[in-house]
Amino acid sequence: MSSGQTAIPVQGDEAVVFEEIVGMIQSVLGEYGLDGIEITMDTQFHDDLDLESIDLVTLGGHLEARYGDQVNFAEYLADLGLEEIISLTIGQLVVHVAACLREAGEH
Repeated sequence: MSSGQTAIPVQGDEAVVFEEIVGMIQSVLGEYGLDGIEITMDTQFHDDLDLESIDLVTLGGHLEARYGDQVNFAEYLADLGLEEIISLTIGQLVVHVAACLREAGEH
């Protein structure tokens, strides 16, 4: 782990995971920014943030860089139907990531 990287929240603290995912989304959106959008657990990736599939791929890369093999975003999306992906919320992803981290911490 590099000195600039914080420790992985092994317990899967949802508040910590939420803040990290919001930071990743800000990074993905880059120059477009969030234009004053308040991100909550109910914020939808598609309808509220206008993220495209390529943006989700980029977000997946951020998740992998941060959490390694403990969180497989592509596998998570593969288990969802199209409508579920379109309506995916920040909260659903936070819950998934936190559960993966808790599971990894138990092993």
